[in-house]
Amino acid sequence: MRTTAHIALLLAAATGLTGLAAAPATATPVTVINSGHVDVFGVAFEDGAFDLHVHDEGAEAEYAPSEVLLVAESAARTTVPADPAYAFLGAPGRPVWVLPQVQDPNLLWPGIAAEEIEPGVFVDGTLRLKVQRVRGPGDFSIFTTDAVGAPTVLVDSGNGLPDRIDLVAGDHQHANWAFEAAGTYKVTVRASGTLAATGEKVVSEPATYSFKVNR
Repeated sequence: MRTTAHIALLLAAATGLTGLAAAPATATPVTVINSGHVDVFGVAFEDGAFDLHVHDEGAEAEYAPSEVLLVAESAARTTVPADPAYAFLGAPGRPVWVLPQVQDPNLLWPGIAAEEIEPGVFVDGTLRLKVQRVRGPGDFSIFTTDAVGAPTVLVDSGNGLPDRIDLVAGDHQHANWAFEAAGTYKVTVRASGTLAATGEKVVSEPATYSFKVNR
């Protein structure tokens, strides 16, 4: 489901003169996405600079991170496995909300994509994303699972940040995105790479993504 909420901010003038108020201002519209294939960390390189965006595959639309609220519905709630390999998610049996690596039609299916970057732009065709900061009611992690369910942790805010995700130009990948408590999260990311033509290292401006985890 995609909806757009228009939030009006009313600013009152405290001047001591009755009846005098500032004109209302309108905030940037926010698109809410809670299902479907969405490349949450979409990475492009245009005019000598990185472009970090959210690509909604179903709607064929791209948004700036500030324009989107990404929702993990209550159906994403599960419990931490007893397997010690999953200790990074917390104590066994505790609740955790996971947007899974394999698509569930009832949930958001977040991807990481560098498909818009041409081979040869960066040295060895590689670039990286750094998750620099996570603010929220619990820890946040991104991890993959293999054929037998063993996890490989890419990001774990509970173990210190920044964490790095290595990408290849043209790459597209999915993983499990886990939230250890319900509530609102802010995840700040930067992209970087070394230009093949000049050897210059290029770093993006920070981009902050908003998530809402429903109990």
